[in-house]
Amino acid sequence: MPTRTSRLSSPISLAIFCYLIWGFVPLFYMPIHAFGGGALEIIAHRSVWALVWAGGLVFLTKQWPDVFAAFASAHLRTMLLITSILVATNWGVYVWAVTNGHTIESSLGYYLNPLLNMAAGAVLFKERLDNWGKSAIALAAAGVVIQAFAIGHVPWIALTLAVTFGSYGILRKQLVVPALAGLFVECAYLFLPALIYLVWFESHGQGHFFVPSQAFWFILTGPITVLPLALFSYVARRLPLSTMGFIQFIGPTSTLVIGLFQGEPFTLLRGVSFAFIWAGAMVFAFGAWRRLKAIKVATI
Repeated sequence: MPTRTSRLSSPISLAIFCYLIWGFVPLFYMPIHAFGGGALEIIAHRSVWALVWAGGLVFLTKQWPDVFAAFASAHLRTMLLITSILVATNWGVYVWAVTNGHTIESSLGYYLNPLLNMAAGAVLFKERLDNWGKSAIALAAAGVVIQAFAIGHVPWIALTLAVTFGSYGILRKQLVVPALAGLFVECAYLFLPALIYLVWFESHGQGHFFVPSQAFWFILTGPITVLPLALFSYVARRLPLSTMGFIQFIGPTSTLVIGLFQGEPFTLLRGVSFAFIWAGAMVFAFGAWRRLKAIKVATI
C-alpha cells in the first residue's frame, strides 16, 4: 500500500516543474516586447491560443464529456467564470509588469501568494499551521512592509498578483472538475472578447501577428499558458495548501533573478525586505522538512 509520502511525491514533482515554467516565463516575453507587442496584445493572444491548445489536450485525453458537464452545471459555469476573470486579471498585471521594468515587484507578488495560501489553508480548510509556518508568515509580512517603504508606495502590482492568483488557487481547489476540462471552460470565456480585440487591433494596423516570425511567438503563448495552468489545477487538488505554499517560492525566486539581470533597481532597503521574505521561506522549508521526516518515521 502506498504511503502518504509516496502518494504526494508525483504531484510535488509536477508542482516544481510548473513553478519553474512560471518563474522563467519573463524571458519568453522579451522577444515579443522587443518587436513592439504590448501587454494587451499579448494577453489577447494568450487567451485565443490557450483555448486552441487546451482544446487539443481535451481531445487527446477524451475529456469532452467533462467539458460538457461543466457547461451544463450552473454552479460550475459561474465559478469557472469567476476563476477566468481572476486568471485574466493576473495575466494582464503580470505581463504589463515584466514588460515595463517591474519584474522584481512581480516576483514579490508571488512570494506573497504562498503566504496567502498558508493562511487560507489554516482558516478555510483547517489545515494545521505549526509554529514554523506562523513564524514564516510573520517574517515575510515584515518584509512586505519594508518593501513598501523601499519603493515609496503600496506595492499594488505585488498585492494584485498575490490576491488574484491566491484566490484562483483556492477556488479551483474546491471545484469538482478535471483540471483540463476546467481550464478549457475558463479559456472559452476569455476567447471571444480576446478575438474581438485582436480583430479590431489588426484592422487598425497596430497588430504584429501577420509577420511570420512574430506570429510564431504569439502562437507559443498557448502552450506557455496552458501547460503550467493545467499542472497547477491538477496538483492544487492533490496537495495541501501549505505544501503548495512552500513549493511556490521557486517561481518568484527565478523571476527575481531575471529582474536583477535586467538591471532593475535593487536598493539596500529593498534587499533587506527580500532578506526577511527569504528568511520566512527558509523557516517554513525547515518546518516542512521536519513534518516530512516525522511522516517517514511514522510509516516505518
